[in-house]
Amino acid sequence: MSGWTPPPRSLDAAAIYAAADADRRDHPDRYRLGLEAVDLVVERAAGKYGHAALGDPTLWQSGVEQYLASAAEDGRLNALGARTAQDTAVAKLRARAATAEFLHSHPGVEDRAVTPPIVIVGGWRTGTTFLFRLLARDPRLRAPLPSELYAPWRMAALDPDEREHRIEASSGGHALLHRLNPTMAAVHDSGARLPEECVLGMGISMRNWAFSSTTRLDSYAAWLAGEDFRGEYAGHRRMLQMLDDGSRRRWVLKAPAHTAELSALAATYPGAVIVHLHRDIVETVSSGASLFATYRSTYSDEVDGSDVGRFQIEQTELWFRRALEFRNSVAAQTVTCVDIDYRDLVADTSAAVRDIYAAADLEAPDVLAMLEAHHAAQPRGAKGRHHYAPEHFGIRPDEVRERMRFYDDSRLRAGRSS
Repeated sequence: MSGWTPPPRSLDAAAIYAAADADRRDHPDRYRLGLEAVDLVVERAAGKYGHAALGDPTLWQSGVEQYLASAAEDGRLNALGARTAQDTAVAKLRARAATAEFLHSHPGVEDRAVTPPIVIVGGWRTGTTFLFRLLARDPRLRAPLPSELYAPWRMAALDPDEREHRIEASSGGHALLHRLNPTMAAVHDSGARLPEECVLGMGISMRNWAFSSTTRLDSYAAWLAGEDFRGEYAGHRRMLQMLDDGSRRRWVLKAPAHTAELSALAATYPGAVIVHLHRDIVETVSSGASLFATYRSTYSDEVDGSDVGRFQIEQTELWFRRALEFRNSVAAQTVTCVDIDYRDLVADTSAAVRDIYAAADLEAPDVLAMLEAHHAAQPRGAKGRHHYAPEHFGIRPDEVRERMRFYDDSRLRAGRSS
């Protein structure tokens, strides 16, 4: 057994979990998963939009089936986790229908130009969130908020007062999550006004790498590795087009999951600046495993650290091999790639940021002022420290370094330190 233990639950959280257990006994359909739940999920999702708004079932049916089957067979979910898994599938299909209705009602949205964005990628826990939220302080750039990602059709073309109201109204979901698992704020803080990663708005075809971060979904992740993401990224582009506010600010985006799908990303956004962060591989997988274990413990009472460590190693290897394949392809010539080592980002943030702006053909801002504002708003360690160790997750550093040698070697060939 590993040395990882889930964070303790407060009395308040225990009451919420107990209420979910009781509700499942009274309303089992709300918690149903597996293939037998597919029709139920589709009916819930169609709702006011109707089945036609969901579009061609061949584009989403297999994803729904794989996700629900894996959640049932692999998830080890508690009642709250089962309810959340079903609600996630419903929400993503509803987003698909709502998007179709919005585009039908607003012809011309899909013709809007999207300036090639700045996209931050890399393994989990490599500094992507810090860099992303730092760049978001530049008024010339725009980073999406959670409410915009979850429901872009609802946030599109709002007047300032209504926009503020809806952002504020979304804060309740973040508060509930922190009540259930306060440790998450130290591992990855979230909030209604904190820019968030693209995966929150992806998955309308039920293809989303982030699903397996919060839930044990081994068979779903194995299926996902063979899927084509071009349709999902076309949906991502439509999301940005819906959110276009006419300011012509350039989008700055972020998601570790983009690392696995750089080909689809580049095909969707030719000319994009892809900022790839790199960190010591043992630190990357260990910290990522801690993140996953913490997330999953919100929805499962049976999270084993060694199992999470195994998954994290396998997924990281897959993502990095795919990223390297892209970087060695002709398609990589359609974008600009900037590689930044985590230690360089920490040691000389200003230099790293200037490299990004140079690649984006933008004048660099006053980075020191941005840093000061960032640290004032989000003081390091203010919500707790993130503690982890490889042995907590059955991770053997020497074995990981040997297994990932292809990644370190590729960094050396590109002139970066390992």
